[in-house]
Amino acid sequence: MNLSHEEEDRSLSLSKFESMLKTNKVFFFDSEEFEDIILHYLDSGKINLARKALKLGLDQHPKSTGLKLVQVEILVFDDKLDLAERLLNELYAIEPTNEEIYIQKANIYSKRDQHDKAVDLLKTALTYTDDYADVYSLIGMEYLFMDNLEEAKESFIKCLDEDTEDHSALYNVVYCFDFLDQNREAITFLNSFIDKNPYSEVAWHQLGRQHYTLKEFDLALRAFDYATLIDESFLGAFLEKAKTLERLKKYQEAIDCYTITMELDDPTSFALLRVGKCYEKLGNTQKALKFYLRTVHEDPLLDKAWIAITDFYIRRKNYQKALYYVNKAIGIDNENKLYWKRYAVINRALGFHEEAEEGYRKAVEFGDSNLDTWLFWTDSLITLGEYDSAIKALIDATEYFPEEYEIEYRLSGLYLMESQNDKGVFHLNNALRLNYRHHTLLEEFFPGIFASDLVQDEMKKYRKH
Repeated sequence: MNLSHEEEDRSLSLSKFESMLKTNKVFFFDSEEFEDIILHYLDSGKINLARKALKLGLDQHPKSTGLKLVQVEILVFDDKLDLAERLLNELYAIEPTNEEIYIQKANIYSKRDQHDKAVDLLKTALTYTDDYADVYSLIGMEYLFMDNLEEAKESFIKCLDEDTEDHSALYNVVYCFDFLDQNREAITFLNSFIDKNPYSEVAWHQLGRQHYTLKEFDLALRAFDYATLIDESFLGAFLEKAKTLERLKKYQEAIDCYTITMELDDPTSFALLRVGKCYEKLGNTQKALKFYLRTVHEDPLLDKAWIAITDFYIRRKNYQKALYYVNKAIGIDNENKLYWKRYAVINRALGFHEEAEEGYRKAVEFGDSNLDTWLFWTDSLITLGEYDSAIKALIDATEYFPEEYEIEYRLSGLYLMESQNDKGVFHLNNALRLNYRHHTLLEEFFPGIFASDLVQDEMKKYRKH
């Protein structure tokens, strides 16, 4: 019987069953029909209908092993593991060579986090099954649960040896290679797989991903080309191909590729943003801006889109426009460190030191621990004459950067400004020890302090003759 007939039969069985439920008439189904109906409902997430079908099925076929195994599946789903296990033991006494009994027992052990026992049972199932691919796949999943990636990989490879069309097994093999940082080994495996299955678009796509990871963009592009030629609706491959073309600086071709993804499915914010970036690289600022604005319209929560627009205007020194868009972004998400950093940068460029200080402070508060953020924040505080706050911020920064001369020179100057000479000299010595050449920082921020006899005397100790 071919597949279309099987699907037609299943559809008829389902219609007949649902009609029976509506009319309360009792129709007869053979046990396999009931199994198909129950599994269909399980796959569709209609668990209550699956239970009804199981009850009616067991009423009509109380000795059916197949239905009882489906009953076990539902019991496991309901977390009634002890009950499921008792039923399996009864079935084992009747049919000790039924591989499904071992598979379901393994499922129970897996649910109990006893994955090694599950593997043993699945290996026993291999001696009775005709569907080796399915069992090897289940073994692979158990090894994944145990974080045994090498064994998992070997099991999924055995699964593919049995069934080259099992895409989930292929993805899982590559996942194992990725997790083990075995990109070269993954490429060798995929090339070998492609030699036997040259029209596997999934294999070509995964091969492209491996080359992309290794920055072998020409080879990646070749692989993605094959994937998209084999399957002209392979959205993921077109996206990866577009990204690769960007890396190769082929921006117009990348735009064309992203456009195909938007024709295959609704435009994603990622694709719209990348098209904008490509147009900006090509110098077409109008189209770049158009796509950036489309991106924030499509996904107002995507920070990369707001940042793209803000940076677009910052690069052109149009700070008023940049400020307008970063304020809109902060209005949507006022705890985003990337927005606050840009808010600070823009206000600093406009000479608004209080706003700049607030931006840097908020950026740090929400997790920005970059050195330049700490330094620009304290520089803003120094400009505003808030020396105590600047000292506190710099002391906090030393937790992240304990040996940083830029922090030490600033601390030295601030303490000396506050007439705390011991602390000032301590930090000055730290700074001179770490980087004598940049003592000009002290002169830049605190020219009066730099010229003092105290500082000049300390510097003489480090001056090279």
